[in-house]
Amino acid sequence: MNKGIIEDTFAECFSGKYIRALITAEDDETLKKAAYDSTSTPGAVIGRIEGGVERFVGKNETPDGRKGVIVQYWFGLDDLEKFELELSYRIRQDILVKPFTRMFSYPKESDSKGSIGTMKQVGHCGDGYEWIENKFDREMINVPIAVPDFQIESKLVYDEGIMGANFWYMCKTKEAVLGAGELAIDAIMDVEGAISPFGICSAASKTETNYPWIGPTTNHPFCPSLKKDISEISKVPDSVNYIPEIVINGTDMEIAKLAMKNAIESILDSVYASDIVKISAGNFNGKLGQYNINLLDLF
Repeated sequence: MNKGIIEDTFAECFSGKYIRALITAEDDETLKKAAYDSTSTPGAVIGRIEGGVERFVGKNETPDGRKGVIVQYWFGLDDLEKFELELSYRIRQDILVKPFTRMFSYPKESDSKGSIGTMKQVGHCGDGYEWIENKFDREMINVPIAVPDFQIESKLVYDEGIMGANFWYMCKTKEAVLGAGELAIDAIMDVEGAISPFGICSAASKTETNYPWIGPTTNHPFCPSLKKDISEISKVPDSVNYIPEIVINGTDMEIAKLAMKNAIESILDSVYASDIVKISAGNFNGKLGQYNINLLDLF
């Protein structure tokens, strides 16, 4: 592994609230759709939910004896009512509507910061005909729907963790972007408590912008297609044609660091290593995030 291409820089990250949940279903395809649909479209930068798939689990790890998937939903603001509302959109539109799904808080026993109730924004989809029952050793809300029935635990516990840990792998080839990126995502999923909400991300962002109503816009010094036009400020190294980013959220700082380390190692130990010019990270000169993770300190 060539650690010499790892830049002496840091990833800037911050704290956020997260809910880990367990979704179960009757079949693999429905389970995957519920997991990936409900965690898609990361929106933390605009005050919405950011999510990701942590790992799939077998029947022996679920309360109802069916295959399941552990997912995470993150929120970067302190407004719990907004968190509850935003989360309900994901549940109602992407899980409840899929046949034979259930949703549990994960894990059952937790020293969490608190919990969010699911009756107001999800249970009442039953239009007053919903009911609570003790099932699977949990307090479950039964929501009557046309393919009977959606069941969700009455409270989902939340805790605080680390959002926005990240690294960039600067590539010569398209093959390295996709191949090395998939290896990195797999390495992150092997770390319990870590997710990658954007997958392989094509768009590094910055805080200063000409269009503030949009929010974060392109980090133009790192855009390969602008290198010739802004040569005096471009930060794209020679022979680099692509700068993908991997973003990591972790249930605590050690989990985030371990996921970063494992993901970077998976790239540098891979068949794509010769096409990787530099490993770097996104930061805002320490002005945005509460925490900094130096890349060299990971190894």
